[in-house]
Amino acid sequence: MARIRILEKDLEERFVLGSGSGGQKINKTANCVYLKHLPSGVEINCQDSRSREKNREIARRRLCEHFERINLQHRQQRARQRALKRYRKRSPSKSTKAKIRKDKQFRSDKKKMRGRVRG
Repeated sequence: MARIRILEKDLEERFVLGSGSGGQKINKTANCVYLKHLPSGVEINCQDSRSREKNREIARRRLCEHFERINLQHRQQRARQRALKRYRKRSPSKSTKAKIRKDKQFRSDKKKMRGRVRG
């Protein structure tokens, strides 16, 4: 959590009654962990284990994984934008230059044909 810069004071933690299969231990004890990161509003629920401490650990790990995934997506998007910029800046190939030259010549000839008719 320190590497991702998530502070413990930014987390709101509650323990909720569990639900689902698992019997009395799950349904009567508050071992489901609800974790909310206040600055971003991200909420995580965890009820993987019967132990409250394990669920707290798993919830924090999932929160970190969520932020790492978002961070990775941002880095990939920035890398794509840099690559696109590089791609646009590169000089055209010989065949592209020849095509551009041919198109310009065609336009030039077309404009010459628009001249006044003499004679």
